[in-house]
Amino acid sequence: MRERPTILFLCTGNSCRSQMAEGWTNHIWGNRFEALSAGSAPHGLDPRAIAVMAEAGVDISGHRSKSVTEFFDSPIDLVVTVCDRAKGTCPVFPGDTKTIHSGFEDPPAMAKETEDEEEALGFYRKVRDEIKAFVEGLPEIVNNI
Repeated sequence: MRERPTILFLCTGNSCRSQMAEGWTNHIWGNRFEALSAGSAPHGLDPRAIAVMAEAGVDISGHRSKSVTEFFDSPIDLVVTVCDRAKGTCPVFPGDTKTIHSGFEDPPAMAKETEDEEEALGFYRKVRDEIKAFVEGLPEIVNNI
């Protein structure tokens, strides 16, 4: 691995979980890792994801939803799939790219049946905090792969 490894967080839509993971990684470990995110079927950035990350002091409003195909020719050291569907469809990257899975629940799906916005945001906050905890452990994960 390079001195500053590149980590690609992969999800289906690249709208929420992978965006949060990219944001947390660059916020916490920007001097140690370069984080990117992509989706197998990107469909735009989730406004609730932007809102709950902003609450935590991380601005992802400038992110955009990207296709994993944009990174096929890029040097990626580690791919982290953050949803089960992406795990099942993760492409093979050339070279020594490692792949791991750390699945998180889907906030938009959980929020569909909510009665109000605050309840919906609660699901996003829960997953945001779970992703942060995962990201905080990235140095150990990277050292062990």
